Amino acid sequence: MMPLPPDPGPVGPVDSTRVPRFAGPATFARLPRRDQVERCGIAVVGVPFDTGVSYRPGARFGPEAVRQASRLLRPYNPALEVAPFDGVQVADAGDIAANPFDIGEAVEAIDEGITELTATGARPVTIGGDHTIALPALRALARRHGPVALLHFDAHLDTWDTYFGAAYTHGTPFRRAAEEGLLDTEAICHVGTRGPLYAAKDLTDDRRLGFGVLTASDVGRRGPDEVIDILRQRVGDRPLYVSVDVDVLDPAHAPGTGTPEAGGLTSRELLDILRGLAGTNLIGADVVEVAPAYDHAEITAVAAAHITYDLVSLLALKETP
Repeated sequence: MMPLPPDPGPVGPVDSTRVPRFAGPATFARLPRRDQVERCGIAVVGVPFDTGVSYRPGARFGPEAVRQASRLLRPYNPALEVAPFDGVQVADAGDIAANPFDIGEAVEAIDEGITELTATGARPVTIGGDHTIALPALRALARRHGPVALLHFDAHLDTWDTYFGAAYTHGTPFRRAAEEGLLDTEAICHVGTRGPLYAAKDLTDDRRLGFGVLTASDVGRRGPDEVIDILRQRVGDRPLYVSVDVDVLDPAHAPGTGTPEAGGLTSRELLDILRGLAGTNLIGADVVEVAPAYDHAEITAVAAAHITYDLVSLLALKETP
């Protein structure tokens, strides 16, 4: 019996020493497409949908902008001491097409798209798109894992009930997720919130749903290390979903977003906190609300590309010896 040929291992990104970064495929980090590899452990997938926004539109162009900014990423992550594309196959799964005229239909299509990815064993990192997309992602993952822990990085609570009578918007996904039993309510927390609210009741309702809150000022006073300790204690070893609205960053670090708020996190603070989640039971993540029409010199898209890269790296750590 002839011995089997050795497993060649995962297919990585295009070699930047041979093909310059401004050339080559337009996938995230110039990784192979999902249809170019036999299997996929981590899938980066775009959702170009922004019908749920309440102020500035344009996040439908976010996935394209983040992919473009990701061309400068390199294959070794020294902060997490991992080569995320070596130990596990990472691929770009393209975009999930969502109806821009019907939010309900779009939510169903996103749920189906992420369900199909996870059914193959891939763990999704979704690039939005507005924050509406977090709800169908959570539906797909909770169906597979049961109620999940959630760390929500955002300037806003996103637990309002409705906007203009609409139950599905970028300001309501986590209320719907809590109501639907998708979240482990002992392990959910907002990070980086700030700015004016409609009323004190917003906070009361949020606490009633089970959310903890670490404001942007809390992060500034306590520092990333203490914040990391608090978050790790809260989520434990539960299946964890991380949702990052890029407006958690101060507008100085992320001007290209739909609802900017002054007084936010720096890019360094956010990346330090995310890296501090190494070893948690991360099952999926999203990076949303990049609106390139309001960006300058790709500041926001570059930040989002690095956030996505670190989330992929965290997932890769779980499969790296």
